Amino acid sequence: QENIRIANCTTSAQYFHLLRRQALDATARPLVVMTPKGLLRLKQAASTLDDLSSGEFRPVLDDPAVDREKVTRLVFCQGKVYYDIVGHEDRERATSVAVARIEQLYPFPVEQTAAVVRGYPNLRELVWAQEEPQNMGAWRALRHRLEESKPEGVPLLYVGRPWRASPSEGYPTAHLREQDRIVRAALAPSALSRLAS
Repeated sequence: QENIRIANCTTSAQYFHLLRRQALDATARPLVVMTPKGLLRLKQAASTLDDLSSGEFRPVLDDPAVDREKVTRLVFCQGKVYYDIVGHEDRERATSVAVARIEQLYPFPVEQTAAVVRGYPNLRELVWAQEEPQNMGAWRALRHRLEESKPEGVPLLYVGRPWRASPSEGYPTAHLREQDRIVRAALAPSALSRLAS
């Protein structure tokens, strides 16, 4: 009943504005922030002083570097996997793919998400990408919300690890191999059609 907030910030400015909003909000609600330590040291996740001194927390961050008319696939994700996708060697060639981030998982930003989706007039696929197994992570909680945000006739696809009993691979090399597969599937149409559920 929206009595809690859950967020996964991908930039230091987003984290700052989230904490500021939490401190200034007259409605006291618990805040759960899921941010991996790796993002604290990641250069791409850094923000400028200008980003910190102005602006506000944004529940959804759109892709700033795409030609909206060319985009046919919109990939939504949250957290660190965003940097894996946009930093991958295949990203430059994937000109028909936009990558957006859901920064606030609960309460789900329905209007902001729908506004991002509407910004792509030639959309043919909406994708949720996550590094967690399909029975873990945000997919199961957000799927119905993403369904509500997409246009009629546009399929919602899942890209990530299959259902598992364990949250991780347990072996660094296997983890990196699987992470690379997930990112390639998010960026490549042929892989998407094979892995979608």
